[in-house]
Amino acid sequence: MNKDRAFFGFGKNVTIAGLVSFFMDISSEMIYPLVPLFLANVIGVNKSVIGLIEGIAESTASLLKVFSGWYSDRIGNRKWLMVAGYGISTLSRPFIALASGWHEVLGSRFMDRFGKGIRTAPRDAIIAESTDTAFLGRAFSLHRAMDTMGAVVGPALALFFLGLFSNHYRPIFWLSMIPGIIAVFLIILFITEKKKPQTAPSAKQSLSLKHFDRRFIFFVGIAAIFAIGNSSNVFLILRAQQTGISVAVIPLVYLLFNAVYALSSIPAGIVADRFGMKRVILLGFLLFAFLYYGFAVVSDTGTIWILFALYGLCMGLTEGVQKAFIATMIPPDFKATAFGAYHTVTGLAMFPASLMGGWLWDNVSPSATFYFGAATAALSAALFIVFSAVIRATEK
Repeated sequence: MNKDRAFFGFGKNVTIAGLVSFFMDISSEMIYPLVPLFLANVIGVNKSVIGLIEGIAESTASLLKVFSGWYSDRIGNRKWLMVAGYGISTLSRPFIALASGWHEVLGSRFMDRFGKGIRTAPRDAIIAESTDTAFLGRAFSLHRAMDTMGAVVGPALALFFLGLFSNHYRPIFWLSMIPGIIAVFLIILFITEKKKPQTAPSAKQSLSLKHFDRRFIFFVGIAAIFAIGNSSNVFLILRAQQTGISVAVIPLVYLLFNAVYALSSIPAGIVADRFGMKRVILLGFLLFAFLYYGFAVVSDTGTIWILFALYGLCMGLTEGVQKAFIATMIPPDFKATAFGAYHTVTGLAMFPASLMGGWLWDNVSPSATFYFGAATAALSAALFIVFSAVIRATEK
């Protein structure tokens, strides 16, 4: 356990991992809110293709996360897998900057998510291993807050550069490399790993669910159902444009979402540590169902701003706290494997989510995309209530 307290009582690794994600999210979020607009307005593709691109990209990351986590546990190394993952994502930026068709955009998104698939589980394992159990909610929420602050700065920079470059996207794609490079050097220079005693090789050679109890498996299943309705945020951006918000202002709407997300993450983690993670997670599921219903029926720009702000609160309640909750249910020797499995299952669900979201938008109505998400979130909340009741019964 790393006892070096660096920031808000957390160890250096937790703080640096947060800074790394801060800079990488600046890089990613300078691009992300512009990608659907670039595809729709410059390259001229329909919403089904946008959903396909996002589904393939996110599924790529998801498939890799469990293997990256397992490999990290097996070799006892986190840091250099993080370096590789963040480095690959940074190197994806020139491909989208030079893209002339949607296939090149798909290639760039594939490469970016490939890097994310490599880095996520080892990074989460480092955070868990560097934090006392009583402060897991705060540690993961601190990381989410710093990560999301990058997602505030990124769209703000995108908004500034859109004005500077007269709504031309490509120069912004090139500039997004700079914070990515900073993130890579932060890992190399400041992340430190304590060498852990190795278990017998045979114990780590198998990639199997037998290492995890039923609580973990059931919770990951609930999270997967929730993710099936949680289509890519590009559809929220397209919905905002559809209601009348101009292209130049879209990054500002997305900035609001991320600002609320960042500001609510740490308080959510503190509340979860004090009053119980399950209550906070359930509240997040219910709020998501309400918000997606709101996106389904919204027809004016004023309400869009409110919905994006509340959506940021919803993400603050769920993202970091869910990972902290998982950290309480997994054995020490398989931390990265467990985080990888969680990210893989929920991320794979995003492929049908985004594909379904695009198909419903094109073939039924834009509202149908969000009605579907509201229904799956409500189902997840109901199943989580049952899950919590079963846990209480077994603990008595």
